[in-house]
This record gives sequence, structure tokens and C-alpha cells, in this order.
Amino acid sequence: MSEVKITDRLTVAGQPDPQAFRDIAARGFSTLVNLRPDGEEPGQPGNATERTAAAGARMAYGFVPVTGPTIGRADVEAFRGLMQRSDGPVYAHCKGGTRALTLYALAEVLDGRMKAEEVEAFGKAHGFDLSGAARWLAREAKRVPEVTGFYDPRTFSIQYVVTDPATKRCALIDPVLDFDEKSGAIATTSADALLAHVEKEGLTVEWILDTHPHADHFSAAHYLKGRTGAPTAIGANITAVQALWKDIYNWPELKTDGSYWDRLFAAGDTFHIGSLEGRVLFSPGHTLASITYVVGDAAFVHDTIFMPDSGTARADFPGGSARALWGSIQAILALPDETRLFTGHDYQPGGRAPKWESTVGEQKRANTHLAGKDEQAFVALRETRDKTLPMPKLILHALQVNIRGGRLPEPEANGKRYLKFPLGAFPGAVW
Repeated sequence: MSEVKITDRLTVAGQPDPQAFRDIAARGFSTLVNLRPDGEEPGQPGNATERTAAAGARMAYGFVPVTGPTIGRADVEAFRGLMQRSDGPVYAHCKGGTRALTLYALAEVLDGRMKAEEVEAFGKAHGFDLSGAARWLAREAKRVPEVTGFYDPRTFSIQYVVTDPATKRCALIDPVLDFDEKSGAIATTSADALLAHVEKEGLTVEWILDTHPHADHFSAAHYLKGRTGAPTAIGANITAVQALWKDIYNWPELKTDGSYWDRLFAAGDTFHIGSLEGRVLFSPGHTLASITYVVGDAAFVHDTIFMPDSGTARADFPGGSARALWGSIQAILALPDETRLFTGHDYQPGGRAPKWESTVGEQKRANTHLAGKDEQAFVALRETRDKTLPMPKLILHALQVNIRGGRLPEPEANGKRYLKFPLGAFPGAVW
């Protein structure tokens, strides 16, 4: 094992033996960061072994599995966060140390403490080839649109600010209204983070977009429309979802014409974020109304496709269909291989740091539910898995808000708002 001290706060290294973790801790390191995906080579200790060994050595542990070609901004943010939260020096390792130093250098550039043109020389000064980091920065500089993700750990969901750098106009996609089901409390902390970013970057909000009526969090679309004046939009098939849930909730006064939004998008519709044109793909399967927004080289695929190590979305909600989901996924994977895919949820398998960006090519090669499978195999896998999944804990709370564009129930005579949900709405559902 080789190791190189980069700063008083960071040492990067090749693969250490977990039995040496106590010695590493004794040298003053507070946090150990593992950047190696499991199964990278035979005999590799792996995430679970390293996590246990780090706990035994009383070090904090971070798991940010990356490969050189698939590093995303979420990985850089995760590494930066581990550095910032550590009580003392960080010991970060991959197979040889290059990926660890790459993430550090990328964070330094993105935070303005290093110039992009300085990265390769910085690497050489420490004995590493950071040409891959330089290429990553060059690619990122050309990316249009700019995409900033905001991860909500309470609901495992990601909100996005999608920006046209030429005009500083943006769209907010799948914004979250915070809700605590134990106390009934509502907060706007997550949505306000989007507004803070908009203000900091000097942006103008042009659209507030939902990809579908969410089952596991409340939409903040209505709140953000009130704060920004920007129009709201969702897929045109929301009317079918409204009609379905109108019966489930026994809600005769519910409007089912989609009028809670300013625009309903059909397949093939286009819209603009500044000078950028967006287009809409109809993506049913997870819900009847799911759509994908394609803007420049970025596609916002909501819950249709997760990160490659997590597979795909469930298709057993009312109106869902595994076969329809397969067709929607094939339409997304027909986009160019370099298209960036931004998912709506990440459940952090293996306790890894949150991720939300992949590419079409990466999904074709590595998605655990898709790679090497045909339609029949996928449908069988999806339907079998869905039978084992309990319903999301907020589905009956959230749908009555989200099929009205994020509007909370109107206050009753005592000034309080009340949610209503039916008992026995899903007979046979897994508890």
C-alpha cells in the first residue's frame, strides 16, 4: 500500500488492509473514505468489511464508489462533505490513490480554490496523473444545461435546478415540500434551498416542473409558484390519475381536468428554458402520468430508471404497469449514449453516498434490472420484486396533495387543514 500526504487534512492511498485500520486511526486519522466499487478485483476487502473495520478502529467511514469514467458532481459533493464533516484528518483510498486525489482536485476547482488549468500540474507534484480530472472539467464546462441536484435524505428524493447559462433562466424540477407524518408539520426548507440557489446565482425561474404525481413526498410546486410567479406543469395524463384517485378517496368535488397546473404536457411537446429547448417523452409504467423532460444533453427520468446499482422503479401503484415501464425505458435508452440521466430517487445501496447522475451508455452496460435482459425477463423480475415491496409510507398522504399540484387541503372552520385517507385502500399490500 502506498500513501501520499496531500494536506494536513487529507492523505490519499492505495488499498489498505482492514487489519491496519487501527494503526491508521492511531496516527490521528478521524475518517476513512473508500472509493472502490465492490468487486473491482479479486480479493478486494469490500465495503462491508471496511465499514466494520473502521467502526472497530473508531473512525468515521464514507463509501463513495466511483470509476474514472463515471464520476459525477454528486460524487464530488459527497467527498467534499466527508472532508468538511470530519473531526480530523481524512484517509481516502481507491486502488492506487488517483481517484481519491481526483475527487479532491475537482472539489477544489468547483469551489474556486484551484484553477482548472492547474490540476494536472498539481497531480504531477504529488506523483499522480490527473489528466482524467482535466478532461472531466473540460467536459463539464461544455455541458448544457447546468444541472444542480439537491438530495433530500428524509424521502431519498432529488430536486433539480436546470439552468441555461446563456440567459440565467432556469426550471425547478420535482421540488419537495417537507412533511413530518408523525406530527403533521409542514416546512419549506427543501424548497427554500432551491430559492437560495436561484438568488445566489442570479437566476430567473421560468418553469416549475413535476415529472409525475409523487407517492413518497409532497410537491412544492404550488408553494414555489407563489414565491416566483413561474408557471407549473406536469404530464397531460394527470387527468387519468386524478380520476383514479378521485374514486379511491371518494372525493366528488375533486377536479379531474388538470386545471391545478398552468400547462399539461403531451408526448412530443416542447418548451423553453431561456434559449434551450426542452421536449417531453411520455414515460408511463411507474404511474399513468409519468413523463421525461429532455433538455440539451440532459434527461430527467424521475422514478423510471434509478442509478445502475439500484435498477428501476416499481410499477405496482394504481395505474402502473411493468410492461409499459419497459417500453418507457427503451425510449429513454434510445437517446444518445452520452445523454446524462438524472433520477428522482436514490436509496444509497450498501450505505454509499447519494448519487443521481448517470448516462444512457452506463445504464445499458450496468443497470442491474436491464443489462442482458429482454422484455419478458424484465417484466418477470419487476412484477416479482414489486410483490415484496410495502407501499410508501406517505402514498395516501401525498397523492391527495400532489394530484392538486401541491396544494394542501383548504383550512376548515377551526383554521386547521386535514388530510383524509381511506382504510384498506390496497388489499393484500405487504406490511
